[in-house]
Amino acid sequence: MKSAVETLNPTRVRLTVEVPFEELKESLDAAYKKINQQVTVKGFRKGKIPARVIDQRFGRGAVLEEAVNDALPKFYTEAVNEAELNVLGQPEVDITELKDNETLNFTAEVDVRPAIEIPDYSGIEVEVDAVEVSDEDVDKAVEELRERFASTSPVERAAEDGDVVTIDLQAKVDGEVLEDGVASGVSYTIGSGELLEGIDDAVKGLEAGGEATFTSELKGGSAAGKESEVTVKVTQVAKRELPELDDDFAQLASEFDTLEELKADSRKRLENMKQYDQATQAQERVLEKLLELVEVPVPEKLLADEIQTRKHNLVNHQLGQMGLDLAKYLEIQGKTEEEFDAETKAQAEKGIKTQFVLDELVNKEKLNVNQEELTEHLMRRAQSSGMSPDQFAQAVVEGGQVPMLVGEVARGKALAVVVEAATVKDTKGEVVDLSDEDEDEAEASDAPAEEKTEA
Repeated sequence: MKSAVETLNPTRVRLTVEVPFEELKESLDAAYKKINQQVTVKGFRKGKIPARVIDQRFGRGAVLEEAVNDALPKFYTEAVNEAELNVLGQPEVDITELKDNETLNFTAEVDVRPAIEIPDYSGIEVEVDAVEVSDEDVDKAVEELRERFASTSPVERAAEDGDVVTIDLQAKVDGEVLEDGVASGVSYTIGSGELLEGIDDAVKGLEAGGEATFTSELKGGSAAGKESEVTVKVTQVAKRELPELDDDFAQLASEFDTLEELKADSRKRLENMKQYDQATQAQERVLEKLLELVEVPVPEKLLADEIQTRKHNLVNHQLGQMGLDLAKYLEIQGKTEEEFDAETKAQAEKGIKTQFVLDELVNKEKLNVNQEELTEHLMRRAQSSGMSPDQFAQAVVEGGQVPMLVGEVARGKALAVVVEAATVKDTKGEVVDLSDEDEDEAEASDAPAEEKTEA
């Protein structure tokens, strides 16, 4: 077999392959064997039909077609390996010449990863938010904890802001009660904004037994997005009572003995959260700077496929679960379809560039992923997916997605190398030390959709 490579553009090549006919012998034998098992000829036992008879009865062309279909993937792979190409996606194959007992010639056009030159990135400088936790932040955190330990007690008066009401709901669209539009004994805190728009004004001022009707757009269910006439009946009004902010509360709500200890712990937790946010911010901004330094051509077909995948995942998974279609989603977001398409294209392009650049850095820095790193990453991914580690690991293995997870960890380590080399300062001008951050937490959020596990 002989092959040659022609570069069509920085992300696409054409392979020209010439295969001597004797190299097709194995595939020809397999073709005759396969046809032998599929056909019957009077006077011959099944599977024992001579090749000359198959040629006479069914045509040599049918055998050649079967043999070529069997052989092409092997010769294509050999040509790719010989040229040391890093191909993307499936090739477009064209058989240019097929002469029986002489030769098989074909071409294969395929996208390839572009050659990327990683420049010196040690001069990258970014600014991030300073880690600041005020007394007000601590008070707010403690107040949120206090809210979780609130108790309720029924009152015989009209409902007010902050009260917890027990209500029955009935929703009608075009005068018809919806099958999934009836609910009883729903507990709702007035002012929380957790139910329908307009319900707060409807229930405020009602006592137990009171009823009101209002119009609201349904957020979910069979009539999501439609205007509905909603009837709400209050069956109980209860006042929320917050515990006193004292040492007894600290002992009730935490492992601490005093309120001061609880506040100190809240401050520490807030600082840790802000430090994590700061590290994430540093990674995102360093990545932005890095991408600005590198020229990365993007294969057109890969970009088109990535855009389609992102749209499919949004419409069929995320929006589908919320009972929304794309039109309604765009209306809620206040975007036109053209703006959405442009945004999706930009995100997809950035994701592909990010993957190309970080993969090149993995090779340049000779970064490896050990079993411990892979296991830790798998545990985090399992937690975010809502699956147990064993379930997630099984889904990953069965889906053949282990290499994808290895790639995610490796790219995270590559980004961590760049962040470590960069100068990161906070808004106060202080240099931020991110050396203690977990390397493989640094994942590129815009990575191509096909690189993200659906396990």
